[in-house]
Amino acid sequence: MTNAYFVYLLASKPNGTIYVGLTADLLRRILEHREHVVPGFTKTYKVTRLMWFEVHDTLLAARQRERQIKAWKRQWKIDLFRDSNPRWEDLYPALSAIDS
Repeated sequence: MTNAYFVYLLASKPNGTIYVGLTADLLRRILEHREHVVPGFTKTYKVTRLMWFEVHDTLLAARQRERQIKAWKRQWKIDLFRDSNPRWEDLYPALSAIDS
């Protein structure tokens, strides 16, 4: 069984606050953000909408990518999902439906 690691972008609303994260369990982690389980940035700024994610085979690769994206300017982060998600739609409902 291979492990997968996800780097993801969340937003508070269209053109809102953006958050970059890393997890081994994307659905669980996004649900935690949505339900404000953990105090912190995403709870304070109500950042709950999954805008984009990518899969990595190793934790090291995912950490490197997360750090790279966190260092980027806001527009570069938006550019990651601009073509695939131009309306800033929340991808979580569709992903959670697939997993059900």
